[in-house]
Amino acid sequence: MHHFFAEILAGDVRSLVTGAGKEAAVPSSVPVRVAHELLQAGHRYLDVRTSDEFNGGHVVGATNIPFMFTVGSGMTKNPKFLEEVSKSFGKDDEILIGCLSGKRSLMAASELSSAGFTGLTDVAGGYSSWVQNNLPIEQ
Repeated sequence: MHHFFAEILAGDVRSLVTGAGKEAAVPSSVPVRVAHELLQAGHRYLDVRTSDEFNGGHVVGATNIPFMFTVGSGMTKNPKFLEEVSKSFGKDDEILIGCLSGKRSLMAASELSSAGFTGLTDVAGGYSSWVQNNLPIEQ
């Protein structure tokens, strides 16, 4: 799993460019146990899974803003994602970003980073790993 993240971070995410022509900072990824400690230290958790996924169980205190919506048998990007995140979070807030396995959260973190959000940390392994590590959840 870690090899997969390394490939993504070395590839597309690093090549994202901000509007000013500067490279966007690459959000760091942390294991779920570290994410849990950061959450206890005051970081906020942004769950970018679909509402149905979120309602089936989520990290305690998480805010749900889907990065993608299920459409038929596929998924489509939430066109209001940045707008919705901007209503709930400040650009300098310390935000943990998680999804189910870690793919959507990396895409979401990259987009937020390009939009000027600075305190982003991706949760490696997502909710699946969170549950496997017996960390606190709510429904």
